[in-house]
Amino acid sequence: MRAWFVLAMVASPLWAAEYAVLTTGFRIRAERHSTDGDTTTLYDRDGGSTTIPTALIAEFEVDDYVPPPPPPEPPAADPRPADLVTLVREAAARHGVAAELVHSVIATESAYNPHAVSPKGALGLMQLMPDTARDLNVSNAFDPAENINGGAAYLRQMLERYAPFRNQLQRALAAYNAGPGKVDLYGGMPPYRETIDFVSRVLSRLESFRKQRYGSDPATAIRE
Repeated sequence: MRAWFVLAMVASPLWAAEYAVLTTGFRIRAERHSTDGDTTTLYDRDGGSTTIPTALIAEFEVDDYVPPPPPPEPPAADPRPADLVTLVREAAARHGVAAELVHSVIATESAYNPHAVSPKGALGLMQLMPDTARDLNVSNAFDPAENINGGAAYLRQMLERYAPFRNQLQRALAAYNAGPGKVDLYGGMPPYRETIDFVSRVLSRLESFRKQRYGSDPATAIRE
């Protein structure tokens, strides 16, 4: 039997996986084949092909083997360390702030790195400025429990400060990032790219957390 390798597609393509049964008794597996007069081309799954005289093929048999489905994708790992989940839950309950909101701020501020230090000197998981940390009685801003408790308390303060406003949550987050003085000065969102991006990213993460749990809108975070 003489074989030729071809590069072009030829006439009469059939796409079922199959076996070409030769007159010699040999069987050749192919993903598909095409016949052009006296020659038949067998195509393998790797993109190769072999052309043989059609007269050498006694028949084609369908390959009824069905490969098993691929294993399911493993569930995405929760980026929140288990011990921090507990600390957030406790601090959020202590200060009357939604745990999802605290998680959203942590994820945005430090990506759950308790040793994070910003170029401006903000410290720890919730990126507390040293003066703010002192006001909140946080003696060690790199201690996760102290930092989260202080950050949750500060979020509560900002939420209460802007409770009369319809965009309470947005103002509170802007104040968390830029300080309440800047929010009051501009009567809302300060025109700082960093602050605008921070609020947008926190709200986006918050919406994701809330949908996973309730399927509700981010504003519910300030009512729990």
